Amino acid sequence: MTRPTAAPVRITAVRHGETAWNADTRIQGHTDIGLNAHGHWQAQQLGAALAAHGLNHIYSSDLARAHHTALAIAAHAGMASHTVTLDAGLRERCFGVFEGHTHAEIEAQWPHEALRWRQRVPDWAPNGGESPLQLRERVAQTVNQIAARHPGEHIAVVAHGGVLDMLYRLATGQEVNAARTWELGNCAINRLLWTPQGLTLVGWADTAHLEAAARDETTI
Repeated sequence: MTRPTAAPVRITAVRHGETAWNADTRIQGHTDIGLNAHGHWQAQQLGAALAAHGLNHIYSSDLARAHHTALAIAAHAGMASHTVTLDAGLRERCFGVFEGHTHAEIEAQWPHEALRWRQRVPDWAPNGGESPLQLRERVAQTVNQIAARHPGEHIAVVAHGGVLDMLYRLATGQEVNAARTWELGNCAINRLLWTPQGLTLVGWADTAHLEAAARDETTI
């Protein structure tokens, strides 16, 4: 007897809105940094763009920058704030001693480690942090667990650049050290399809909602 296949799950995956540390190229990792004014604006534009997309549930990293972005999506969709489920498995990659430093500071203070970071060495991690392989395992396990709860539904996953990067790699079969050619913009809309067999890429880096709103603001 053939076992029934679980209905596919539509996933809208987004990176949180901009923070002051994003603007400064300062590594955040697990450090809990809130959205800046532009990030709050981006979150509102994102929420408005997704308002009529029939979301059944919203999952978010438990870090403030992702959670506040998720709350904006929930508000526009008419969903209560308590329906946003926080999951630490959706946190950004932990960068250990790199956190709080700009890219330039890391290059100056830890040149050998910075090179390994730029080269995306799969099993290398900064002191106190995670390796790309560890991050991929965490992201895959978390998203599989989340999606399996929602057969046939449409969920939003609000997370971070490193998490989104791994979702793209998982959906396209690319290794963690493959050169990245895709965008990871704040509050861009990324679409995936999940089945028990894995993720499939549907659409990536849609920023029309941000660009149109920015153009409208310049005409006021």
